Amino acid sequence: MDIVLTGKKAMVGGSTRGLGKAVAMQLAECGAEVTLLARNEEKLKAAVADLPVPAGQKHGFLAADFSDFDSFQRVVSGYFANRGTDILVNNTHGPAAGGVTEKSIADYQAAFDTLFKTVVFLTSAALPSMQKNGFGRIINISSLSIRQPIPHLALSNIIRPAVSAWAKSLSSEVARYGITVNNILTGYFDTERINEIYSGQALKLGITLEEHKARMARDVPARRFGKPEEYGYLAAFLASEQAAYITGANIPIDGGLTKGNL
Repeated sequence: MDIVLTGKKAMVGGSTRGLGKAVAMQLAECGAEVTLLARNEEKLKAAVADLPVPAGQKHGFLAADFSDFDSFQRVVSGYFANRGTDILVNNTHGPAAGGVTEKSIADYQAAFDTLFKTVVFLTSAALPSMQKNGFGRIINISSLSIRQPIPHLALSNIIRPAVSAWAKSLSSEVARYGITVNNILTGYFDTERINEIYSGQALKLGITLEEHKARMARDVPARRFGKPEEYGYLAAFLASEQAAYITGANIPIDGGLTKGNL
């Protein structure tokens, strides 16, 4: 089965590195015209230059800061005033690590603004063109914390389930327009973000980063971390015509790490 996204427009959040960039690379490889969305313009320019162009696409970028909701609203509203997209990949930088008792009310509010409000607003801005065209793919980059809390990631554990509930509700309302809404539940992947999180944990444990990652990998039935390109393959499938009957789903990609069977 070949996944062909030629002629489709995609927007991918948090796409200058890690899983976001891996998803953008794969969508572009399948022929989609990709707009990268992140806050650092220089990094965006560099990432756009890396995107493949097998169908002669013209990729672009939009600089917006997910952590400044008012500014984010203005930038996104301006972009979608005369544009649309067929594929929206919601992906934001994750909140700072830490336990429940370490976080203040301000921390919870900031995480809600970044992880929930930006996703809802961006999706709302993208929906009209999808409804008009009778095609849309909304893919939320999420976490296994929806099913089982992850130690030291309290903010993610608490806010991401709200996004999942919102996505399930939305999927029922927009399915008749040919729009699907799905969440990818992310396991352990070898990315810059994971190294940042685990470096702090390793320091507290008095071990090296590589030793800590090796311990974590032993918890995964596949006995390894995932490769970012493997993540991109799943996202590209969910973005395709072939995935038209998959919606409202929480789909884990974790090497078998999730303990529950629901």
